[in-house]
Order: sequence, then C-alpha cells, then structure tokens
Amino acid sequence: MSQQQPGGPQRQRPHAAPRREQQLQGSPDQAEPLTPAEDRQWATLSHFGGFLGCIPSLVIYLVFRHRGPFTAQEAKEALNFTLPPTVLAIVANLLALIPIIGGIFGIVAMLLWLFMTVSGVAAGIQCNKGRPYRYPLNLRLIQ
Repeated sequence: MSQQQPGGPQRQRPHAAPRREQQLQGSPDQAEPLTPAEDRQWATLSHFGGFLGCIPSLVIYLVFRHRGPFTAQEAKEALNFTLPPTVLAIVANLLALIPIIGGIFGIVAMLLWLFMTVSGVAAGIQCNKGRPYRYPLNLRLIQ
C-alpha cells in the first residue's frame, strides 16, 4: 500500500525547463574610489562619531582608507584624537564602581565624554566644509 499525504493524492512536480548557463560575476578586487561628496561625508562622520569613542573613526579608517584620501586623513586624525580619551574614559568608568571615591571618577568620565563630543562636532563641521581639521591636543599615535 502506498501512503498518501493528507489533503489528497500525491502531486507530481512538473519538470522545470532546462536552465541556460548563467555567467556568474564576482566583485572587483578593489572597491570603487569615493566621490568627492562621499569622501567628505565619511570624513565628517569619522569626527561626529567621537561621542561614541574611538570605534566609529577606527571602522571608517579601516574600511575607507584606500578609497578616499580625505577620509583616510580625517579618520586617522579623529582616531588619534579619540583613542586616548576613550581608554581613559573606560578606566574612569571602571573606577567609578569603587565605593566612596567612585563619584569623582564618574564625573571625570562624563567630562571626558563631553570633551570628545564637543571637539568632534567642531571638527566635523569644519570637515563638512571640505577643510581638513587638526585637533590642538592630539598625540598622533597612528601614523
């Protein structure tokens, strides 16, 4: 005895028409260079990302450094500026967990975040106008 599926007799799949051979195309070895507007946009975003720490400028630098010279220059500048305060803010936030003196470290972490945010917005505004920005207090750890 053959078993039937509930709902009626078994259906036969119609044979599909033979497929023509498709030519598959891969992506190019190198990504397209950025247009001047995109270059300025990503450079600006690398500075505006300062309120999140060094992660946005690091990601933008690693992804777009070979695609646009302005983005590479400004993302590196933003990364050099945000890296030390981000490390200090993480340490201050950890020390803020200590009873009694933790409040002082919490205030220090907040002031570091405020400093990075205000500086990043000022740099992003200049960068959006197409002007390179140099932070006055920058260690320039990454060459």
